[in-house]
Amino acid sequence: MIVRNWMQADPLTVSSDTLVSKAKRLLVENNLRALPVVDDGRLRGMITRVSCLRAAEQVTRTEDPHEFNYFANRLQVKDLMVRSPITVEAGDTMEHCLRLGQERRASQFPVLEDGRVVGLISAAEVFYFAAQVLGVWQNWSGITLAPMIVGPGTLGAIAEVVEGAGAAIQSLMSVGDHGVDERRIVIRFTASDTDGVAEALMSAGYKILEVCADGRVCRDMRNEARASA
Repeated sequence: MIVRNWMQADPLTVSSDTLVSKAKRLLVENNLRALPVVDDGRLRGMITRVSCLRAAEQVTRTEDPHEFNYFANRLQVKDLMVRSPITVEAGDTMEHCLRLGQERRASQFPVLEDGRVVGLISAAEVFYFAAQVLGVWQNWSGITLAPMIVGPGTLGAIAEVVEGAGAAIQSLMSVGDHGVDERRIVIRFTASDTDGVAEALMSAGYKILEVCADGRVCRDMRNEARASA
């Protein structure tokens, strides 16, 4: 997965001499968390909605007309922006981007190509990708299997059971914590009988954690097992 194929292309930008009051309005009106600051085609920094709102709040609290005037007509983006922000390249992998976000506790990155801003990758794009994988808008049914070692043929065997029960698999992935060998298996599918798919998996020896019908009603199978014990 390459960043350029998933980024927000041609993002809205501001120059360093843009008034903070204008940047704040752009951020709020476009529901953005941050804007790249670009001068002469080159990235200078990032201005965040949080910093703009915080500055506006501080001015409001003072109730000083001179402070109001300074905020509205003089305070510029360069006075509040984050300089030298962390960036990624358009040719980088999404895996690198996600790892960098975890390591640096960052939720948005300007995307550069030949030194110029060509996109923005943020938590919004990651959530959108996750929604696509999970079939949020399609209301796919889903089953999560208990952690297991994933080796050659593991996912293929699971797919065979699911499709043998009359389901059409839309997404199949393993999910695990860093440094842990066993991984949960997340399955998304379409089927007329979700419970029938679950029963087929249990009959094949798989332990089920969750069953979700049409992406709406989910059952925690661990709670049901405890209740019946």
